[in-house]
Amino acid sequence: MKTIQFREALGEAMSEEMRRDKNVFLMGEEVAEYNGAYKVSQGMLDEFGPDRIIDTPIAELGFAGIAVGASMNGLRPIVEFMTWNFAILAADQIINSAAKMLQMSGGQFNCPIVFRGGNGTAGQLAATHSQAFESFYANVPGLKVCTPSNPYDAKGLMKSAIRDDNPVLILESEKMYGDKGEVPETEYLIPIGKADIKRKGKDVTIVTFGKIIKLAQETAEILAKEGIDCEIIDLRTIRPLDYATVVESVKRTGRCVVLEESHPLGSISSEIAYHLQRYAFDYLDAPVQRVTQSDTPFPFAKPLMAEALPNVKRLVNAIKDTMYVS
Repeated sequence: MKTIQFREALGEAMSEEMRRDKNVFLMGEEVAEYNGAYKVSQGMLDEFGPDRIIDTPIAELGFAGIAVGASMNGLRPIVEFMTWNFAILAADQIINSAAKMLQMSGGQFNCPIVFRGGNGTAGQLAATHSQAFESFYANVPGLKVCTPSNPYDAKGLMKSAIRDDNPVLILESEKMYGDKGEVPETEYLIPIGKADIKRKGKDVTIVTFGKIIKLAQETAEILAKEGIDCEIIDLRTIRPLDYATVVESVKRTGRCVVLEESHPLGSISSEIAYHLQRYAFDYLDAPVQRVTQSDTPFPFAKPLMAEALPNVKRLVNAIKDTMYVS
């Protein structure tokens, strides 16, 4: 094992797959000459050249469309958006072309594309640059959606995504690019659609994904001192969602709190709560709780940011509610 940064794990995955398959290429804003806005593509232009590491204009809809056409003709593009907030402009190509092409063409054309970039809140970036898009894109059949929480998962999921014959979205966090973690020296893949139990516990299941898993881990340590043993499930993939791992965990613990960074209406937490009441109702000892971002546009002022985002206090209270409701 070696210890590398989150950004390095993503870069290694892309470089390894580009060496493996000459049809893989990277395109996006500042990915080449500038080595990527967050230095994920550091050194890739030097190794692969400008034909495979391609700087684009600030025109998300345009270069997403180029990627769709390239993928239909046998290439395997990786498209970097500087942030998923900017990718709203490319949503027509992602949702109406890439996601639907296989069905609309009667199975004649796959779209093996990876769309990736920064997602969610990242400091004082205000409402239009602080959105988490997992539930937005997970609502679209034909797309796969992944949100890794650490370097190991980031590399394994990225390699699987590049090899997948369907459009896969990798939603990263700008606040995690510098995070360090252990990654194997040898090649490995993480299957898309398989959750991971990051912490074993017997009293309550916390279901979460992405960078906010750090909040779950911090809370679990606090509650362990009070005798509450939390199990933490990292979904890793939002679509397809690993319902089975969640259900089996809740059958053991009898309680569940879903933690996510996005808004409450039409959320991943809503979907999980529905699924548990449908398929694990007899095992639940308390109603499913959820802790999400406030149902408002994200604020700029730091005190308001702290109130809008999930925090330890809110998560502790939600878990204790499940423990003391019978």
